[in-house]
Amino acid sequence: MLTVGDKFPSFALTAVKGGAEGLKGPGVSFVDMTNATDAGKWKVVFFWPKDFTFICPTEIAAFGKLAGEFADRDAVVYGVSTDSEFVHLNWRVHNEDIRNLEIPMLADLKRELSEALGILDKDAGVPLRATFIVDPDGTIQWASANGLNVGRNPQEVLRVLDALQTDELCPCNWTKGQEALDAQKLFEAA
Repeated sequence: MLTVGDKFPSFALTAVKGGAEGLKGPGVSFVDMTNATDAGKWKVVFFWPKDFTFICPTEIAAFGKLAGEFADRDAVVYGVSTDSEFVHLNWRVHNEDIRNLEIPMLADLKRELSEALGILDKDAGVPLRATFIVDPDGTIQWASANGLNVGRNPQEVLRVLDALQTDELCPCNWTKGQEALDAQKLFEAA
């Protein structure tokens, strides 16, 4: 699995648009996205194993509810699975939890991005519940992966993004608004 300091791979994928535009149907709901889309912004890219499952919509909906908070931090959120854009659209239409999703759902149908990141489950052949925070230069600054049966905490992803954006030393459980560590003071106190 690619990790902190690695460049996020180049990609060109079709996505279902976020918001109301994503519910208008084929031809209107789809957009082509690449690693250059939203250039200059922080990116949070999270993967789920399959559409029409049980844990996945809880995570997708939770990321969607935080889309405004990520945007306030000059970050975009992309959700990705290996299902097609048509499956994503059908799922949005038929699942109340993600119908009004504000983030795009990217289709890694050929598994090229998932393979490049090294996040395909060896047995199931679908993406792990992997999450990447990518800086505006395209470098991975945080990477996390859960197994197929355990959901992640999007609020923690937001907390880590906040910490990364301070460019300071942030202690355990640090949250936005708290003091960062002052290495000089800590050294002098020792």
